[in-house]
Amino acid sequence: MRKVLKGNGAVAEAVRLARAEVISAYPITPQTSIIEEIASMVSRGSLEAQFIKVESEHSALAGCIAAASAGARTFTATSAQGLALMHELIHWAAGGRLPIVLADVNRAMAPGWSIWTDQNDTLSQRDTGWMQVYCQSSQEVVDSVVQAYKVSERVLLPTMVVLDAFFLSHTYEDVEVPEQVMVDRFLPPLELPHRMDMERPAALGNLVFPDRYMEFREKMDLAHGVALGVWEEVGREWGELTGRPYGLVEEYRMDGAELVLVTAATTASTARPVIDALREAGVPAGLLRLRVFRPFPAERIRAILGGRKKVVILDRNCSFGHHGIFHQEIKSALYELPHGEQPVLHGIIAGLGGRDITPDDLHGMLDGAWSGKITAPVTWWDVLPVKDRERAAVTMVEGG
Repeated sequence: MRKVLKGNGAVAEAVRLARAEVISAYPITPQTSIIEEIASMVSRGSLEAQFIKVESEHSALAGCIAAASAGARTFTATSAQGLALMHELIHWAAGGRLPIVLADVNRAMAPGWSIWTDQNDTLSQRDTGWMQVYCQSSQEVVDSVVQAYKVSERVLLPTMVVLDAFFLSHTYEDVEVPEQVMVDRFLPPLELPHRMDMERPAALGNLVFPDRYMEFREKMDLAHGVALGVWEEVGREWGELTGRPYGLVEEYRMDGAELVLVTAATTASTARPVIDALREAGVPAGLLRLRVFRPFPAERIRAILGGRKKVVILDRNCSFGHHGIFHQEIKSALYELPHGEQPVLHGIIAGLGGRDITPDDLHGMLDGAWSGKITAPVTWWDVLPVKDRERAAVTMVEGG
């Protein structure tokens, strides 16, 4: 059936379709309406699940870890400071090889206090062992949450399904909601091989001595490598059922493209008409959207970007003191290309704290890179001028 859903509502619909059995959550803007809708579903009986009301995000993930360890399909959601509060248990979930699915509504980290979007909250968790998927539409949110359960339960790693605050979480779109019977065929019940079982007593999360610890972590890394293929396989299978296939990345007008914009999430939707306009003006532009960020599709990105002339990497995030995070990951992936096939990279940091990234902004970025006006390896876009950079580096200056 077709419904008009905001991104947060799309998450809730997908959790219902996936038949999550335990939801443990604590509200935080702009995630709150996900939890409100799921709580209503449980109350109405449209989702048969245990809803655990907790006192913090740390406890929310603790509840999921306990339930998942017992073999239940679990879900939680959060944003920004809430995800940061979960950080200790983010490691426990991944190290415990628990297929938990978490929806994070990207929200800028404080201070200054913000409820608007950027990606630093989830990207600060990139080295924890969780898989991460960045969505561009409510339709993709529904599809990705259901796929996340299937992939997580195959490779025994948790997944964050990520959506932009407000641009996606609170914007209504026409969404095709799959039939329950189809999702049931696609996503079988969870059978966790290492679940708590009174018939098979075992200790979980116990002390590991140095002669075994590395082997556990290597297995997590190997699982990420396997997951690259599983995401592609599951995306194709979903496409055969729904007509909406998914991959690790999405290419748009990349045939013959010499100038490529790389971005993620909702900015990709803004970028498509800009790419069309540049093509009409004779500029051989294309778009590459990152969808699955962890595991990182380095080989696929090398195959796509090798031999292009210029690549503009748009980051709604920053690894302070270095680059935008997508920029540094892509630079690392392209390092293995032979000399002569490595494109010139331009990193653009923009849209932090929910600042709009408009079509005019994207035109300026791409025109500047193509014409040679932008030469710096990293550019902060559309920021107020800093008159005294040395002073600004050590003080909080209002307005930049």
